Amino acid sequence: IITPGLIVGQDPLSPEELLQLKSVSAVQISAENNEVIYAVSSPRGANEKPGGASRQYLRASLSNWIPSPLFENKVGASSPRYSPDGKYIGFLYAEKGQPRQVWMMTSKGGKMKKLTNVPSGVSQFKFQPGTNGIAYLTREQTSDREKELKKRGYDFIFFEENLKNNSLHLASFDKDWNQTSVWKLTHTGNTWDFEFDRQGKQIAASISPKNLIDHRYMFRKIYLIDLESGELRQVSQNEGKLGNYAFSPDGLHLSYAAALNINDSQVSQAYVVNLATGAVSNLTPTDFKGHVSWVSWKDNSTLLYMAGEGVYPTLSTVPLTGGEREVILNAADQGIIFGTPLISSDFKHFVFSGSTPSDRSNLYHWDGKGELEKITNLNPGLQDKLLGTQEVIRYTARDGQEIEGILIYPVNYEAGLSYPLIVYVHGGPESHETNGWKSRYSTPGQVMAGKGYLVLYLNYRASTGYGVDFAMEGFMDPAGKEFDDIADAIDWAVREKGADPERVGMAGGSYGGYASAWFATYYTRYVKAVCMFVGISNSISKRGTTDIPYGELYVHSGEKLEEQWQLDLERSPVYWAHQSRTATLIYGGAAETRVQPSQSFELYRRMKMNDHPAVRLVQYPGEGHGNRKQVGQ
Repeated sequence: IITPGLIVGQDPLSPEELLQLKSVSAVQISAENNEVIYAVSSPRGANEKPGGASRQYLRASLSNWIPSPLFENKVGASSPRYSPDGKYIGFLYAEKGQPRQVWMMTSKGGKMKKLTNVPSGVSQFKFQPGTNGIAYLTREQTSDREKELKKRGYDFIFFEENLKNNSLHLASFDKDWNQTSVWKLTHTGNTWDFEFDRQGKQIAASISPKNLIDHRYMFRKIYLIDLESGELRQVSQNEGKLGNYAFSPDGLHLSYAAALNINDSQVSQAYVVNLATGAVSNLTPTDFKGHVSWVSWKDNSTLLYMAGEGVYPTLSTVPLTGGEREVILNAADQGIIFGTPLISSDFKHFVFSGSTPSDRSNLYHWDGKGELEKITNLNPGLQDKLLGTQEVIRYTARDGQEIEGILIYPVNYEAGLSYPLIVYVHGGPESHETNGWKSRYSTPGQVMAGKGYLVLYLNYRASTGYGVDFAMEGFMDPAGKEFDDIADAIDWAVREKGADPERVGMAGGSYGGYASAWFATYYTRYVKAVCMFVGISNSISKRGTTDIPYGELYVHSGEKLEEQWQLDLERSPVYWAHQSRTATLIYGGAAETRVQPSQSFELYRRMKMNDHPAVRLVQYPGEGHGNRKQVGQ
């Protein structure tokens, strides 16, 4: 599938231009279904202070789409939400030197009112339907004794102990929005997120035993809270990863996206629980060759879900009683890679962000019937750039498995000529590439196409979007078939697309960094240069230092290290570092916890001690698993 019309301008995209591109995200549709809030993110310039992209919140009528700023003077305000009656807009805001609190203004704007004054601040909030109330999450406060001990130097770190949990509170207000009472709803474990039903009578909340990222990934369960009695009971039966969840309009059922089992590496299934009986149904198609990523409702009897299917997302409906699904929107037909939608209560308006191979990000509207309507034009300069043609490719791996990916051709590509090749490897590996805009800070495909490179993005085995069985191909087999697929893609590109085998490079972060390290060592003959970003170099030490040890065990290794010493040793790039002849840039955050900086140090040291001719290690102070303070983020 070749995407037409990409060679549109006179000059290729430059790195500076790439780092100036804006993006959009849809935030919320009003209760009256007549207005939407969305956010436009603009990267910081090279001379600005470190930090994330700046974000401006805009509001626009669904009838004319004329945008206006939501916050005129509240720089730093975030998470805006309409009240269920549409009269107010709430948001989070931190006064200078103070923690974030919930604020509110009328939906027409004007004077702003502070609703909470929680000592440790508020991380999330939602309005309670049918009454003047809000629910919010706040972290357990540091005690006076703890503060005094810290002041005296007794601030010892007891690793993964004395954690501060987030708890859920319900605050009630009078008609003038003056607080009258606060009710703490959760008392044990850590509450991560929550949803009201439309009647405002019950809350669903995801809770894990501890406030650890590993628990968020692997041990969250959904609990139902009755707001009359305060009774809390578990309603989900998921093992392993959990996605979003949503009440049916009548509040009788709860849908949730979750993994098939504890070894499933990603959310993949659409479940529904009958809240009266507790019965759970899986409404995912049998042997589904995709991954369900998000669930919602069309009406009381019809589930709606979003899925990744190959390089395209889809929206489908299925009866609550089960049966065949109906695909109501397929990105393969529209040519637009859409994000998670906002949907009006009457199911007549869908608003989402979207990208195409030639367009970074814009807001789209769909009426449920025809073509998607493009609302914004955030990066008009892209229309004047000379871009490489983007193509969905498929090739056969050495064992006969068909693998899919995305190829960007060099600008002015001519068949029969020889070109250098760059392979960008996605992380996870529980994620996948889609046929939209591919060029970002760390994977600047169109920039490299403008410089004469072929650029490959691959959905190698263990990627999502092709069914649970395909994603499980990497289970208990790290750097096996998954990375062999990448080697086979390089051979295919040399054979079919004119890639020069003497000019092949690779880059990737996290698991993609693992792939880069593997190709710099074990598969060194394939690549002349790699960039390993926050990547794994020693599977043995990684298992003992990562902040997701149970996630690593259940969805990747499958067995404890004691049962896999030799396998982990031989699937570690450091084991093969002595044979490397690939120029290697190793880089990552100095404050990394997912893949500790020691992983970078180990590979660097092994290469250096074996007289590697070209290796460099760069660390970014204060950065974690992915740079957040750099230009273009």
